Amino acid sequence: MTVLDASTLPDDTTSHAALASQNLDYGRVATDDRAAFVAWLQADARGFHQPRSTETQLTESVEHLAERRTTGVWDATITDASTPVATVSSWVSSLTVSPERRIPAWAISSVTVAPTHRRRGIARALLEGELRTAAAAGLPLAMLTVTEATIYGRYGFAPAARVTTLDIDRRRVSWRGPRPAGRVQFADPATFAAEASAVSERAALRTPGAVTRPEAHLRHLLGLHDPESESSRQARVVRYDDEHGELQGFAVYRVVRTPPSPGRVEFDELVAATDDAEAALWRFLLEQDFVGSIRAGLRASDELVPWMLDDPRAVATSSASDHLWLRILDVQAALESRRYAAAGRVVIDVDDALGLASGRYELVTDDAGDARVETIDAAREDAPAGDIRLGVGELSALFLGDVRWSALAAAGRLAEETPGVAATLDRLFAPERAPHLGFWF
Repeated sequence: MTVLDASTLPDDTTSHAALASQNLDYGRVATDDRAAFVAWLQADARGFHQPRSTETQLTESVEHLAERRTTGVWDATITDASTPVATVSSWVSSLTVSPERRIPAWAISSVTVAPTHRRRGIARALLEGELRTAAAAGLPLAMLTVTEATIYGRYGFAPAARVTTLDIDRRRVSWRGPRPAGRVQFADPATFAAEASAVSERAALRTPGAVTRPEAHLRHLLGLHDPESESSRQARVVRYDDEHGELQGFAVYRVVRTPPSPGRVEFDELVAATDDAEAALWRFLLEQDFVGSIRAGLRASDELVPWMLDDPRAVATSSASDHLWLRILDVQAALESRRYAAAGRVVIDVDDALGLASGRYELVTDDAGDARVETIDAAREDAPAGDIRLGVGELSALFLGDVRWSALAAAGRLAEETPGVAATLDRLFAPERAPHLGFWF
């Protein structure tokens, strides 16, 4: 898949004009201008209530985030006019839509607006500008992970993959799962990065909702962004090699302990390219000595570990929330990209306030799971009637199969024009695996 260079795309003229009318300057940061990029990075950290970045952190970010499309908004009337009052960054990534099937997607991150400049339409200009840019570039959808769930729905985004946090009482469980033939061993983070990236890509192809992991994220996960920091020195990396000696997965964890009490294993990342690797890494993390509990974050909504223990009640879900949000831009390209569970035909009417995905679409799937989508001119005299009507946000939520069409129908979020069509779509869109994304971006 050829990757589009997002940094070459022009600024959005509509957003530029909207903000210029308020004497605000909208444009991209020259990431090869270190002073300008550092000011943008510090504004980004401020927006997420993070401490000011250290020189080590800034050097790492300048080196590994420079290829992103980095946009800011500046106010020339403030004292510190060189620091943007709003930020956003974006790049072209890939999204797994069905096992072994992925499509290019516009990844959006670093969306901040300074509290001194709220209620001025800045976030709207930033996000709508990103969507128009991605649509003009021919990308089928945009995606992000969000800190506040009430913001992004107004732009057509919707939650499409959930995560849970699991708390496990280690003292109550014994392993009942598979006994893998390979072995788990510790890995040196500095020399493991390239292998970790390769196995992450293979693992991502297994699960709808998985996204290509940015290099900067992988370096942060392995503690390479700031090796002398407390969090980096706490991190332990283990790898799983199968019986043939091939790397099939890894985990990054820490043991948090207040003497003399037993410790707690904490991890957000267990990357597995095979079921065998997933079982092996879980077993290793569960069987640590002098550990009383395990906390696993960002796990899939259908996590398997309760079924691999003798006491599934020892696994408690301490939180469950939305995580990956999608926004379809090209309905035909998006719907034709994934695999379907049955053959069928449905005509779908899509409403989009921004006009990027509005239209009537005929979806035809075959017994092999492939789809053909035709855009229909609804004004045509012989045009087939729509079977179901919904907004682009609802379609984006349904795309990977994380929620059922009949559930949204019962919630009043879509309208069945043909009785029973939501149940038909439930069957068509049933996922082979529950959608899941295991990291933030």
